[in-house]
Amino acid sequence: MTNDDVLLRRAEDSDALAAADVWLRSYAAALPGVRCVHDAADVRDWFARVLVPQYETWVAVTGGSVVGVLVLNGGELKQLYLDPEWRGRGLGDRFMSLAKRQQPDGLTLWTFQVNTPARRFYQRHGFAEVERTDGGRNEEREPDVRYVWRPQT
Repeated sequence: MTNDDVLLRRAEDSDALAAADVWLRSYAAALPGVRCVHDAADVRDWFARVLVPQYETWVAVTGGSVVGVLVLNGGELKQLYLDPEWRGRGLGDRFMSLAKRQQPDGLTLWTFQVNTPARRFYQRHGFAEVERTDGGRNEEREPDVRYVWRPQT
């Protein structure tokens, strides 16, 4: 399958478990040294009860399978996770374009400092680092960094 075969669409309730599984696989692959504070059942419940019904959640679907997830909460990009097999194939770029179209006045996000590939990705998409913390405000207690994107005027 190619990136052209992937449909980006709003998530439906029936997508919640598959989206959660993408999140779990991606987190494990991208952040092996960061403790995941919630077990798989909690993550699936969070997607089903909170993210899909209460936030602007998008999924990338190909061949009947969810291969990526994007969650927006107004101007905050809450989640952007791709199935590990889909990293580096342009799908993240498509999700970022979608996020910017949905929030043309700007976006903010947090990512872990150790997630160098994600940080490079966001910087490549015009996000600027505005804050670093020691992780005391996140559940993982992992040092993080906040990025902001503002459109060029």
